[in-house]
Amino acid sequence: MTPARTPRTPRRTALRKSRRPPRRLLATSLRSLTVRNFRLFAGGQIASATGTWMMVVAQDWLVLELTGDSGTALATVTALQFTPMLLLTLYGGRIADRYDKRALLTGANVVSGVLALLLGLLVTGGAAELWHVYVFALALGVANAVEVPARLSFIAELVGPDLVPNASALSGAYFNIARVLGPSLAGLLIEAAGTGTVMLLNAASYAATVAGLRAMRPGELHRPPRPAAGQARVTEGLAHLRSRPDLVATLALLAAVSLFGLNLQLTLPLMARTVFHTDAAAFGLLTAALAAGSLLAAFTGTLRRGRPRARLVIGWACAFGALAAATGWAPNLATALVLLVPTGFASLYFAQAANHRVQLGSDPAYRGRVMALYTLILQGSAPLGALFVGVVTQYLGTRSALWAGGLISLAAALVAAAADRSDTRAPATTPADRPQEHPHPHPADPKTDPIADPATEPATEPATEPATEPASEPTPGTGSRP
Repeated sequence: MTPARTPRTPRRTALRKSRRPPRRLLATSLRSLTVRNFRLFAGGQIASATGTWMMVVAQDWLVLELTGDSGTALATVTALQFTPMLLLTLYGGRIADRYDKRALLTGANVVSGVLALLLGLLVTGGAAELWHVYVFALALGVANAVEVPARLSFIAELVGPDLVPNASALSGAYFNIARVLGPSLAGLLIEAAGTGTVMLLNAASYAATVAGLRAMRPGELHRPPRPAAGQARVTEGLAHLRSRPDLVATLALLAAVSLFGLNLQLTLPLMARTVFHTDAAAFGLLTAALAAGSLLAAFTGTLRRGRPRARLVIGWACAFGALAAATGWAPNLATALVLLVPTGFASLYFAQAANHRVQLGSDPAYRGRVMALYTLILQGSAPLGALFVGVVTQYLGTRSALWAGGLISLAAALVAAAADRSDTRAPATTPADRPQEHPHPHPADPKTDPIADPATEPATEPATEPATEPASEPTPGTGSRP
C-alpha cells in the first residue's frame, strides 16, 4: 500500500523555493545579455567607461600638478565640463527623440575620442597648459550633452520595455566595474608613465564603443515612431512633466542631492592631497572604494523588475546623506576607505532608483526629453556643485564639502519623506480619473514571483499614485556622480 503523500504547506513551499540554486538569480540578473545588440553595447561601454575613469583621475591630477594643488582650478575645470550639460542637455534630449540614437552615439564618441587624443598629445609633448585643459573640458561637455541623453534613452531601444530595469542596472554595473578598474589603473600608470599616456589610452578606448555600435543589427532595435520635424519640442516634454507630479517630486529630490552631495569627483582628490597628504595611488584607492560600493549596488539593482516606489528613492537618499557626512569627518585614510564603500552603494542605489522611477514612469514618446532633464539635473548641477565646493572649502576647509553636502542631502530627503507621507494620506483618485499611459503588460507580482521586488510598481503608473502602496524596501539605518 502506497503511503499517503504529505500535503504541501506554505512553509514547505517556501523552503523548496529557498533551496533553489543561485543559478536562477544569476540568470535573472543577466537576462538582458541574451539580447545581441545589448551585449555589443555593453562590451564597448566597459572599455570606454574604464578609459573615461582613467581620464578623470589623470585630468584631475594634471590640474593639481599645473596649479600647485588649487581647489579653485579643479572646480573650474569641472564647471566648464558640466556647464554645456546645464545649457544644452534639454536640446540633446530633443535631438535624441528626433534622430537615430545609434548614429548620434557614434558621432559623439568619435568626437570625445579625438579630444582625448589631442589633449594626450599635448601632455606627452610637455606643451600642456591649464587653459588647454579648460578648452578640452568645455568641448567634451558639449559632446556629452548629446551623448548622455541619447545613451540613456537608447537602452530601451536595445532591449524593449520589459527589460529596461535590468538593462539599466547592468549598465550601472559595468559602469562601476570601470569605476573600480579605471582609477586603480590610472593611479599606477600615472606613477609609471605619466598623465599623458593615460589620456592616450582613454582616446583608444572609444574605438570599442564605436565598433560595438556599428556592429548592431538595426532591425532588432525597439524604435518608437519618430516625431515629425518641429514636433519634438522641449516645451512638450516639460508639459508632460507638469502632468506627472510623481516624476517632478523624484527629480526635485535628485536635484538637491546632486547639487550638494554628489560632488565626490571634486572632494576626493582634495581630501587625498590636502587632508591625508597622499599620492595619486591613494587617490585611486579612494575612488576605487567608492566605486566598489557602487558596483555592489548596481548588481543588487539588476534583480529589480518594476518601477521603484517613492519611499525607496527617499530612503536611499537619506542613507547617502548620512554616510557622506560621516565620510567628511573620517579621521584618517583607512576610515575614509571603509566609509566610502557604503557611501558608494547608497549614492548609486539612490541615483539608479531615481533613474528607473523617472524612465519607467514616462511616456515613450517623451522619454528622450524626460531623460535629458534627468541628465541635466544629475550632471548639469555639477557647475553649481563645483561653486558650492569651492566656497565651503575656502571658508570651512576641505572636509566641509563632504559633511555639509551630506547634511543638506539628508535634510532634503527628510523634506521629501514628509511630502510623500502627506500625499499618501490624501484621498485616492478613482481609476477613471487617472490617465493611462502605456501600462506595463506584465508587472512582477511579489506574491507569486520570488524574485520580484516588493518596493517596485509596474513600469508606468498613473500620474496620481494610489493612496496605499505595498511595503517598500526597508530603509537602511545607516559619489562622484553615479
